[in-house]
Amino acid sequence: MKFLFKNLNVYTQNAFQKADILIVDGTVAAMGQALFVGGDAAVFDFQGATALPGLVDPHVHLREPGFAYKETVRTGTLAAAHGGYTAVCAMPNLKPVPDSLENLKVQLDIIDRDAAVAVAPYGAITRGEQGAELSDMAAMAPFVAGFSDDGRGVQSETLMRRAMETARELGKPIVAHAEDESLFQKGWAVHAGAYARAHGLVGNDPESEWRQVERDLELVRETGCAYHVCHVSTKETVGLVRLAKFEGLDVTCETGPHYLTLTDGELMDDGRFRMNPPIRSAEDRDALIEGLCDGTVDMIATDHAPHSAQEKSGGLAHSLNGIVGLECAFPVLYTKLVRGRITSLERLVELMSAAPARRFGLPGGRIEPGEAANLAIFDLEHEFSIDSSKFLSLGRATPFDGWRVFGKCLLTVADGRIVWRDAHV
Repeated sequence: MKFLFKNLNVYTQNAFQKADILIVDGTVAAMGQALFVGGDAAVFDFQGATALPGLVDPHVHLREPGFAYKETVRTGTLAAAHGGYTAVCAMPNLKPVPDSLENLKVQLDIIDRDAAVAVAPYGAITRGEQGAELSDMAAMAPFVAGFSDDGRGVQSETLMRRAMETARELGKPIVAHAEDESLFQKGWAVHAGAYARAHGLVGNDPESEWRQVERDLELVRETGCAYHVCHVSTKETVGLVRLAKFEGLDVTCETGPHYLTLTDGELMDDGRFRMNPPIRSAEDRDALIEGLCDGTVDMIATDHAPHSAQEKSGGLAHSLNGIVGLECAFPVLYTKLVRGRITSLERLVELMSAAPARRFGLPGGRIEPGEAANLAIFDLEHEFSIDSSKFLSLGRATPFDGWRVFGKCLLTVADGRIVWRDAHV
């Protein structure tokens, strides 16, 4: 199959250039101006739209196997394609939990059958994500991007040390949901800040995140393990990671669009504003933006975590944690960070594509002749309102519903296949 995409502004080799892209049998065969091929190619004229390397999300909940009423591999990866993503890492809080090769194979078979984009699963750190004994990390290592107990922090320092030692031997990163359960009150709903106090809600103390990061970094010093911090939300965590990088530790971190663009002063009593960790203070947001600009924050992940409408209908106090983000992350961040003159589009591509692809060994991150075609084409001048009712995900809960944003995804190509195409293309 041949595709010729004409009249694009292509991001390649760290710069933008006017070019056409020819894709033949899944590979970028040529790039240049005024390319011509015979009549057997499907030709699309994009009239100056922007071609970016396919976005890569290192933190997505596809919910299958076990919770297909919330999301499936098929719907989740179609949502990813709709948002311009060509590869994602799938979190392990599933049923069965991928804590053995046998359980992991259940997930891998579904991915092989149904995924619209590349999916790299994580293996669990502990059996059943219960924090009592290590999973069969060695058996799973050839098939996973790393190891995580996302949804819960590993509470035992001794067990985390053993996990890091094992992961180092296997050449895989530990991908940590950092949360010390002894440092927050049960039943928390939001950040422990002004909103919680004003509305009589139990707050989540930022210390519950950064204290466990602090512990883990000590273990990284001992073990030499590659370590990645999930969904960083606090200014203290940013500072700890910055110092660890300065020290030369093999440490990376991610944050989410909602932590970069919202504060607890903008919360509404609606389940679409509840997630773990919670949206925090303006000081935390500002520290995350500073970390993004100075290189402390390596990448942006959506933490796409769909639930049913009923599970998100209990307001802040009684909804489950988790929001969806794959289909709106790029336009939100492009609008707020790039058009808002906080960072450049080149830096946003690094954060949303190249950096996660490198860290987790995923396809994508660049558009170059000879490479597999993983790219997304955006109309950066197209302004629209985010409408979650039009999402392909089964989840609808997003704090960005109704936002006016720029950057509509027109078409996504994953491994040489068109996996999303806007109706007007």
